[in-house]
Amino acid sequence: MLWLSESHKHSLKVLTSGPALHLLPEPVRVRARQGGAMRHAEEVTFGGSGLDRAAELRGDIPALAALANDGATRCIVLWRGKPLVRGERGLELVRLPLDHPIMAHAGQEPVLLGREEAGAIFAHDISHWAPEDLDEHSLTAFVDASEQVHPRVPDARFAELRMIMTRLNARDAELAATARAIGSWHKTHGFCAQCGAPSVVHKAGWERICPACGAHHFPRTDPVAIMLITRGNKTLMGRSPGWPKGMYSCLAGFVEPGETIEAAVRRETWEEAGVRVGAVRYLASQPWAFPSSLMFGCHGEAISDEIKIDPEEMDDVRWMTREEIADAFAGNNPDVLPARKGAIAHFLLRNWLADRLD
Repeated sequence: MLWLSESHKHSLKVLTSGPALHLLPEPVRVRARQGGAMRHAEEVTFGGSGLDRAAELRGDIPALAALANDGATRCIVLWRGKPLVRGERGLELVRLPLDHPIMAHAGQEPVLLGREEAGAIFAHDISHWAPEDLDEHSLTAFVDASEQVHPRVPDARFAELRMIMTRLNARDAELAATARAIGSWHKTHGFCAQCGAPSVVHKAGWERICPACGAHHFPRTDPVAIMLITRGNKTLMGRSPGWPKGMYSCLAGFVEPGETIEAAVRRETWEEAGVRVGAVRYLASQPWAFPSSLMFGCHGEAISDEIKIDPEEMDDVRWMTREEIADAFAGNNPDVLPARKGAIAHFLLRNWLADRLD
């Protein structure tokens, strides 16, 4: 049992006072837990909202035509992967009629996202629109804080989803992530992987078919293991080249063909940090539409301490104590920036600090 200092108990109380976490009891006791997935796994950003995705309608041409003519049907809009939102502290996706003038910039038919209580919801991509005085450099920055306003919807703006994800409610976050992921897939998979011919959109955006060879292609999702590796009172943190100064996060890597998630956790930790991992268990998942990953959050127990980094993948890897992480999250550690708020790494670390990996 570990007893934290009064200052670190205060930091943890600040971190865990939000709606997703409970206050810790006094004094704070750090215990090793066993078990399966976290009970509150779906509290993670993009963790789902129970959206009815209406998959049975995707291939029903008459039903889709009826939805297109239904006055209750609405559409969310993306520009270069940025959703159209309005509001200040709390943001909401803008839902527009399918015949709104802004849709004139759309390059293809809308994607059916699902059904809400008010009616069907689609997504349109208007990346063909060219805003005036656009700063292209800002769009490729690590943090894109730029926003674009379309003259047809002057009270709203297009904003980078990673910048606003924690300010959307669960439903809007799920819709935005789904639309961004499916839009990225269409953007990069316009040709048949089997014969190279142009493919066409099918089933309301959820499939592509090759007219030349008849091959069917479906949206891509890449599995990624992201791991909270611990050893006693410390966790393994790393940073990649090009990240902002001082930014650290959990290690992560793609799951390879023929590999289990648990094996990927051990392999990636060894390759990136030279640390051996024993027991591994799944905690939570997060769709990460940047562009098309599904993050599998896991807890791994390290069985070695020495670090030997792969300089091609990692700029630095180090062990950090709970106290160091708590200080970073509370803004009291000038040398360490916490993982991006809203990302599953942030979620895992917060719950580790709060002793809530059960």
